[in-house]
Amino acid sequence: MFNKSRNFLEEVKSELRKATWPWDSDPKAKGLKKYKELVDSTVVVIIAIILLAGFVAVSDLLLSEALVFITEVAS
Repeated sequence: MFNKSRNFLEEVKSELRKATWPWDSDPKAKGLKKYKELVDSTVVVIIAIILLAGFVAVSDLLLSEALVFITEVAS
């Protein structure tokens, strides 16, 4: 069991070394410049979440108003 666990962790470590990370590996890069790709990606995700939340809110408002209208007309 311990050999399987150790083997798994070694494979995970090996795969993580192959991954590309969203920050600059240049040791001269300092501050936010080092994390430019990470910051840019985070901004894109936040904007997408805000747009999606707005769409859901407007859709909910329109559909609830339509439901109220339909129930008033039907009664």
